[in-house]
Amino acid sequence: MSVSPVQPDPSVIGGVPKAPFVLVPKLARLFTDRANRFEALAEDNHLAPYLNFLAGITRIQNELVSAMPPLEPIPADQVERARANAMPPIDRAAMASSPDCRQVLQQFLEKADGLEKPAAAAEALAQLRAADEEILTWMIGNVMSDELPVENLAHHLYVAAAMQVQAVRLAAGLDGSRLVPVRVGVCPACGGRPVASMVVGFHGAEGARYASCSCCATMWNEVRVKCLACGSTKGVGYRAVETGGEEATVKAEVCDTCNSWVKILYQNRNASLEAVADDVASLGLDLLMKDTEYRRAGFDPFLMGY
Repeated sequence: MSVSPVQPDPSVIGGVPKAPFVLVPKLARLFTDRANRFEALAEDNHLAPYLNFLAGITRIQNELVSAMPPLEPIPADQVERARANAMPPIDRAAMASSPDCRQVLQQFLEKADGLEKPAAAAEALAQLRAADEEILTWMIGNVMSDELPVENLAHHLYVAAAMQVQAVRLAAGLDGSRLVPVRVGVCPACGGRPVASMVVGFHGAEGARYASCSCCATMWNEVRVKCLACGSTKGVGYRAVETGGEEATVKAEVCDTCNSWVKILYQNRNASLEAVADDVASLGLDLLMKDTEYRRAGFDPFLMGY
């Protein structure tokens, strides 16, 4: 099996309807939809144990957002200052150091203790629950900077999942119409990196491309045929697993300007696609891209190490 180039679709250059710039996450369905997708992808899949484990992690995330009271919205003046300076209104450092965030982490770790998990994941969780404040602060800082050390990936997976809960709760309270572009490939809500982008098919945004934040799940509109790492529109191409060809619903968008790549998912061809779940399930594409000159620019704490 190899990676084969796929030519850009010329129909995407023009005729794309005006789409809203930002779609904030919907707490009532985000984690439920993601967990359902993980479970569906696990059927007859050699990655089934890991996909089912992540489905369990995601259901815990849903339990937390469902049980916790809504957060106080970010003050309007903070949002307007961020807007005026082309900055994300969610302050990651302030979020990470808040008592509410530590409570989310503590509750998440307690719930994760009852989750069926591999032995290595169980050991990592036990060490994490016994960790002191200094170590937890260090791990939260790594997650907030999107830099996870290879030797502690299992530990950071739990912390990242808890931080997602807090970030999504904050992002869900934002007015998407008040958010502005920060820079290419950067979430306008929290400043996070995209896990992937998706070409959507829902009414009012048919054919539009949205990047999906790996932290707060905010989706923001990006021009198609543009690198999400450097912003170049030159030297952008598409690769797919050879058996997928032109009709593949998950591809690698590659950039010859910065030699990077980010997955692009065609939700307009398969409405069940979900950015995080399908990023993990398409691990085969990552393994094949490792043999190329391109480096992965998409960020997913559930797929680190590949």
